[in-house]
This record gives sequence, structure tokens and C-alpha cells, in this order.
Amino acid sequence: MEKQKFNFFNRLKIREKLISIISLIIVASMSGMIFLATFFFKSDTKIRIEELNLKLSDIVALKVRTDFISVTEKMHLMGTTLQQEFRSGAQKELFMDLFFRNDRDFLGLLIVEKAGGKLSVKNSVYNKAFFAEKKLPPAMFDEITRSAENFFLRPFADDAVVYNASDAFNMPVLAVGLPFARVGGKVESALIGFIKMDRFLQAFRSGYIQTYLVNSEGDLIAHSDGKLILSRGNFLNVPIVKLMLSSNKENEFRRYKDFEGEYHYGSFKKVGFAGTGVIATVPENTALAEVYRIQRRNLMIMVIVLNLAVLIVYFFGKTLTTPLIKLVGATKEIEKGNFKVNIVPASADEIGELTESFVAMGRGLEEREKLKETFGKFVNKEIAEQVLKGEIKLGGERKNVAVFFSDIRSFTAISEKLEPEEVVEFLNEYMTRMVTCVNNTGGVVDKFIGDAIMAVWGAPVSYGNDIANAINGALMMRNELILFNRGRGSARKPIIRIGCGINYGPVLAGQIGSEERMEYTVIGDTVNLASRIEALNKPFGTDILISTDAYEKVKDLYLVEPMQKIKVKGKSEPQQIYAVLGRIKDPHAPKTLEELRAMLGIEMKGKPEAATEEEVKYEIIE
Repeated sequence: MEKQKFNFFNRLKIREKLISIISLIIVASMSGMIFLATFFFKSDTKIRIEELNLKLSDIVALKVRTDFISVTEKMHLMGTTLQQEFRSGAQKELFMDLFFRNDRDFLGLLIVEKAGGKLSVKNSVYNKAFFAEKKLPPAMFDEITRSAENFFLRPFADDAVVYNASDAFNMPVLAVGLPFARVGGKVESALIGFIKMDRFLQAFRSGYIQTYLVNSEGDLIAHSDGKLILSRGNFLNVPIVKLMLSSNKENEFRRYKDFEGEYHYGSFKKVGFAGTGVIATVPENTALAEVYRIQRRNLMIMVIVLNLAVLIVYFFGKTLTTPLIKLVGATKEIEKGNFKVNIVPASADEIGELTESFVAMGRGLEEREKLKETFGKFVNKEIAEQVLKGEIKLGGERKNVAVFFSDIRSFTAISEKLEPEEVVEFLNEYMTRMVTCVNNTGGVVDKFIGDAIMAVWGAPVSYGNDIANAINGALMMRNELILFNRGRGSARKPIIRIGCGINYGPVLAGQIGSEERMEYTVIGDTVNLASRIEALNKPFGTDILISTDAYEKVKDLYLVEPMQKIKVKGKSEPQQIYAVLGRIKDPHAPKTLEELRAMLGIEMKGKPEAATEEEVKYEIIE
């Protein structure tokens, strides 16, 4: 049976074979592509919706919390003021009128007491201008309080409450109840404030994701739809609201189905005041509408492409066979590593252009292989370009350069507390910032040595101010490290401190390595001293140290502080080094070493200690 199918396929004409194969390939590949694209796009959209929901609810909750804090402070201020004795009633009226003029959203305040399980108003004040404008009786405060008496008794149990009083005013109005006076730890009186919701509603806007505020009973407090606020609806039957009221978490994201059977994506964020919470929700069909739209569009494209492919293959099938066979033969030659293919285009159509492009591709691959062999010997792009231009001498040359070393303090201890993946991620982010500082100041990263960086200014190209550029790069690293450390300080994200050492002097710069692998680097006593100077940052409690040779070249540009002299292995004379505080013209630069240590969070107690390694590389001279 299988043999009969195979013979049947062999009896088909080339155009029919191409139509069958290409149709099958197009349908299979594009169907798979559409499925995968839809799947990944849908998954990515869900992740973005979750992030957006959580972030939006968090931002709105922060705004609402700030507004509640402001309201409670003003209520306590007004309550305390009402409790005070004024020289006259006119003085009291003047003070309260001034308060309401400054905050027009505040409608009134009641000081209530509890007697026999009932509320009684001890004192009150209201916004006369508002009530006169709306033609409302001040007694409505008492009516609202009595109608929700069980609700406003909660402050006497030391709870804050939020109540929607919009229906009484025919406009969005919020009532807030707070414990007030205490005697022996027991709440003796409470405050009930009435505030227009204008300040709260600024955070709630209708759009792609709907946000609203509910209290501890699930009652709607704030919403972009004013009619819903006036209706004082209860959202306790909404699953995301029910989850918020029962959850111990501050925020959470959940896919849920409403009472109509429609799925939604929702999140909540607890405000942290009176059990209120912000809800952010969006229908799943709305959130994924673009995903389904793209899926339908892709299916239409697949049908169009399939029809066009069938027509093209049908009419031009015969013209494809010979050039394709030649191209297949040329492909096999390239697979063998023979990139020089000589194929003459048989036509001027797309197949002819493809043939020409294939020949050009072979030449490009041949050139790329040659470039790969050359570039593979170098690390730095600038150095590789200099080599290709023939501007780097083989065997090396003497140059005066600024050599830089940096190292992360206590890197071994830090890495032991992290997973290998976390160490790699942390180092990549750190190295990216530091290398950018080197590149932006005209330097070249020579090599990475674990967590250490070696960089050179002045080789292979000097810009005339190599020492200043090197120190500027180190100062940029200091600032970048301060930014990098923001938000860090935990066990998984520890604070990072580094030490930088800079020396200036003659080196031998050139290509070093084997015939198979070479690298451009610098060697010499200048490099060794720079490495030794970098190691001194830890005992001296500094982050940037420079040698005397470097200091003499730029002493009019930077604020420095001389450190104790050191004796370095390989040097017969003591060496003077300097701690860099900052640029002289920088008004924000530290003026003393103590200011620098305080800025960097370096604790320095006592005098620096000498090296304790078996091979003493330096000695601090008192």
C-alpha cells in the first residue's frame, strides 16, 4: 500500500508535486506559526495584564491612602479645635469658616458619644456655604448618622470606618468615622466627617481597566461611574472583592467568572485604612481582543498566501526545476566549505536574482570566515578595528598610558550567599554599567578577571588627556554604583562596594598569546603598581586611589587627600598615593575623606592595617 502511494506520487508532474508539497508546507508551517504566535502572544498578554492590573491597583491604592491620611489629619485637627474654648462664638465661627474655605471638599464634622448603645452628637460644625448653595438642612448629618448607627458605632471599638453617603446628598460624598477621645485606653468619643469625593475620584477613571474602591462590607465607595456611586451598590458577590475581604495578602491577581458566566482578570490592593481596598478588573474578552483579532487576520493571510503559492507554482513550475537543481548542488558545495560557487543565472526573474544572491552569499560567507578568524583573536572592538586597518604594530610598542584596576569588595562572601544564576545576573548588570563608564571616557577594557576589571586609557589610541579620562571614568563608576545600590541591601541583593586603582606610566602594548589565540594587552611595572594600588582601597577605607605619577598630571583638576605612604613589593622607595574625592569644579563633590566615606557607606575605624597575605604585596608606612 505504501509502495503504491509512493509510485502515485512519483507519477505526478513537477508542478503538481510542488503544489502538493508547498501547500502542505504552507498550511502546516503557518498553522503552527499562528498557533504558537497566538499561544505566546496570549501568554505574554496575560502576564502584561497581570502586571498592569497589580501596578494600577497599587498606584490607585497609594493615592487613596494618601487622601485618607490627609482627611484623618484634618478631622483630628477640627475635632481638637472644636474641643477648645474660644473667647467668643464669633471667633469659633471665623476659624471654622476659614477651614472650610481652605478645603471646600470638607462638608462637616460631628463629635459623637455612645450612651446606652446609641449615638449622641456632642458637637458639630458644617460648611455653611455648601449647605446654603445646595439648599440642604444641616440636620441631615444627624439623619445619616442615625440611619447607619450600627456602622458608626464601630469607632468606639477602635475601628475606622468608611461609608458611602452619596444618596443623601445626590452627589458623591464620603463619610469617615474615627476614634477620637480616650479615657483609660477606652474610646469615649468619635469623629464622623463628611467629605466630597472629588479628590478620591481623580484616581478612578474609566478605560481599558476599570478600577473602583470598596469598604470592609463590600459597599461601593468610589467609581468612575457616578451613577453607581449614588446607587450605593454592594459588590460582595464579585469574586475578586470577596477574595480581597477574606485574603491575608495585601494584593493578589486572579482570573474569575462573574455571575453572568463571563471571565475577568482582576486584582486588588488593600489600602490599609478601615478595611478598604482598590479593585482593578477587565473582561477577558476585552483584554485578549487584540490576540483574537490577530489570529483571525493570520488565518486570512494563510489562505491568501496558499492560493497565491498554488497559482505561482502552477504557472512557473517548469522554470524552477533546473535552477533549483543547480542551487541544490551549490548548497552541497557550501556545506563542504567550498564557498566559491560559479552559477550563471538562467533567467532574469526571481530565480535568476536568487541565483545571483546565492553566489553573492557564498562570497559573503567566505569573507565572513576570514573576518571571524581575525576578530576571534581580539576581545575589544576598537582594537580589532585597529588591527584590520593595520594601525597596531606586531610585537608591541612602548606607550605612556593610564592603567586602571577595579575589584568588588568581599565578592567571595557575596557570591557564596547567591545562586550561580543570581551571581551571573548580578555581575552582568554590574559589568555593563562599569564598562559603559570606561567606553564613554575613551578607555578600553583590557580584560575581566573574575569580578575585577582592567582597563587602559592611551592604548591603542591616546586622546591626549588619558589620566583625566581614567579618573573621570572612575568617578562615573562611583555614581553608577550609587544608582546601582538603590533598592539593594537584602541578602539576595547586597550593597556593592568597589575599589579602583589608577597609575600612569610607560608600558609595553601589543599582541600577546599563541598562534591560535592572541589578545591585545599592556604589560609592565606600571600595570603591577596599579593593581597594588587598587588593593589598598580596603585598608584605607576609600574607593578611588591614584599614584603620584597620575596625581602630578591632574592635580589642578581634582580634590584629593594624600594617604599614608606605602612600600610596594618590587619598589625600593616608598610610594605616595592619593584618594580622589571629586572634581574641583564639582559643587557636589565630597570635601573630606570623612564625607566621602559617609556618602559611600564605608565604615573606617582605627588606622589601616597592613596586608596579612603570605606574599606581602605592600606595606603601609606610618
